[in-house]
Order: sequence, then C-alpha cells, then structure tokens
Amino acid sequence: MALDKPTRFATDLLASAAVEGARQSRSAKQQLDYWARLGRAVSMHQTAALDPTERLVANSEIDVAIQQHARATSYGELLAAEGVTVVALDDDGRLVRYQPDGTSTVVE
Repeated sequence: MALDKPTRFATDLLASAAVEGARQSRSAKQQLDYWARLGRAVSMHQTAALDPTERLVANSEIDVAIQQHARATSYGELLAAEGVTVVALDDDGRLVRYQPDGTSTVVE
C-alpha cells in the first residue's frame, strides 16, 4: 500500500468530499482517493485510443465540465443541510462563518 503524503486540495473539493464521504461511509480523504482513482480509470479508458492532440482536447473538456459543475454547486448549502458549519470567502474576499441555521458572521 502506498504511503500518504500531505496534499492540498481546493476547499470546494474537500467540502464536497466530506459530504459525499459521509453518505458513502468514507472519510473525506477516502472519498478524495476514490474520486482520484475513478477519474484516473475513466481518463485512461476514454483517452487511450486518442492521439496526443485529441487527448489534450478530451482532458480539457473534462476539466471544463468539472469546473462548471463545481461552480454551479453550492457546497455550503449542502453542508449546511447536513448540519455542518462552513467557513469560506464571500464575494468581497472576506472570511465568513456560515452556520447551518442560515446565519453568517465575518471572521475577524
């Protein structure tokens, strides 16, 4: 089994992994590992027969689709529905604590 190394993830991915991981009886780390392995398998399978230029285009399209989905999903709302307090940047770049009851406070 491979040793784990400290890794940084985008906050939205970690938050989403925490929610989905709880649904699947996995930790956030286990969920991220699962998604990474699944993504690797799908990418290798779907792009194996493509030439390098086609592979670049296919991977770019997958990346755009993932980014669009991430932007369209309110992970804060999903976590709040699960009773989790979320800390995130608001549209003005301030650090804000969002409570599951819908209240929010700027973190000083």
